[in-house]
Amino acid sequence: MAWLRAAIFAVLSFWGFALFAQDVTLTSPDGQVELSGTLLGFDGEFYRIETIYGELTVDGSGVLCDGPACPSLSDFVAEVSISGSSTMGAVLMPALIEGFALRNDYTLSREPIEPVGFVYILSDEATDKQVARFYVQASTTDEGFADLLANDADIVMALREIRPEERQRAREAGMGDMTDANRSRVLALDAMVPIVAPSNPVDQISPQALAHVFAGRITNWQELGGADAPISLHLPGLRTGLGQSVEDKVMGPARLEFADGIVRHDRAGNVVDAVLADPFAIGMASFAETGNARALTLTGECGFSLSAQRSTIKTEDYPLTAPMFLYVPARRLPKVARELLAFMRGPSAQIVIRRAGFVDQAPEEVSINDQGYRFANAVTSAGPEISLEELQRMTRTLYGMARLTTSFRFEAGSVRLDAQSRSNVQQLARALEQGRYDARQLLLVGFSDGDGPASANRDIALRRAEAVRRAVSAAAETANFDRIGLEVDAFGEALPMACDGSAWGRQANRRVEVWVR
Repeated sequence: MAWLRAAIFAVLSFWGFALFAQDVTLTSPDGQVELSGTLLGFDGEFYRIETIYGELTVDGSGVLCDGPACPSLSDFVAEVSISGSSTMGAVLMPALIEGFALRNDYTLSREPIEPVGFVYILSDEATDKQVARFYVQASTTDEGFADLLANDADIVMALREIRPEERQRAREAGMGDMTDANRSRVLALDAMVPIVAPSNPVDQISPQALAHVFAGRITNWQELGGADAPISLHLPGLRTGLGQSVEDKVMGPARLEFADGIVRHDRAGNVVDAVLADPFAIGMASFAETGNARALTLTGECGFSLSAQRSTIKTEDYPLTAPMFLYVPARRLPKVARELLAFMRGPSAQIVIRRAGFVDQAPEEVSINDQGYRFANAVTSAGPEISLEELQRMTRTLYGMARLTTSFRFEAGSVRLDAQSRSNVQQLARALEQGRYDARQLLLVGFSDGDGPASANRDIALRRAEAVRRAVSAAAETANFDRIGLEVDAFGEALPMACDGSAWGRQANRRVEVWVR
């Protein structure tokens, strides 16, 4: 009967909305006020209807509902539609829903819905009464935003930021500004990694060379130190979030277009399979899905190299970090959906995220003793404008402290924090409000790239550190700053993470780190 139940859900619910797409009339108990319109949703407490006055949210306790779509108030089952990235929908979201059910003593069953969906049915363990149905459509980031704009999704899973045109259309549809802190969040972290077959002798590549490979300007492995053989190219589909992130973060900074002849794959796992089957192939894959393929280290002409590791992704030091977003429109969700979103911020969810193979956002402390390589690089790469006194001041200031994996970076050519950093502001602010750093000293340390005079770069880095402090202080409304030392300092270009000769390197070097004592 499982297939029959799945078919019924698909026909009658269509991701939880078609059932409601009928006319209803809401009337006050005294009959003096009456509203008619199309029922868009009901969260167990409030009706959401489209009327001649626009979309309205009405408290269900104060009205009587008349019409075939009126839900049962006593036997209400919340229906929540989640749509978007297959990378998130296939593994991460199921793991989080299952963890949420276990945490709240719900029994759980899962039914497939063709072609790429499924529904989780949550029931009360004591009464066996259904509490919620979570419909998950695991397709692409583009499809997730399309479902949102068509009112067919409550939550979007995205491997990229919302596009300006999508943001504008969502605002026009009354969904609010989808870039606001309460509309978008970073759920977990992933990264784009260049991959090759294990037998390929090439083990590193610069971001510039990577862009030239996918632009068709480097066509033979010999140019990268490998065999005399043509390079075959594999990428995720153009409509996938990962494929679009490759376009934005690899090709965009180099101002290059993709070459013809790239083999595109709808699923990231298919890219890995294709690369493993061809010793002369290169592809871009998710860090969590590299499988048996070998990830190439990113390097630069100045000698710096960065590989995709949990630590470098979490700090965003790895330049091709890919945040995994959730977007929620400005409308009231059912209580169980709000509880799920709250669970996803908590420590239990961070454990689930790690076990699912992705990078969580729980801040960790990295002792200065474990950062000798970074400080050695600072000494060996210091130019004539970085004095010994400045390096000694930096060492004295940070000695005895630990670096948090929470970092802040800025959009290219802008003083605006990037998407992951905006999420980090909220994360650090919540930690301060919860008292996790009471009686401790936090130091926001600004660093810059090496373009321009060292003194000017230090001033810019200091202003960025102060901007982060203002943002965190404003977000931590209930924090007791009398118990927390939150200070700023800056060392400009004294501690580079990458080469300044590329846009990728300069972006990695412009950052604000958090150090704690």
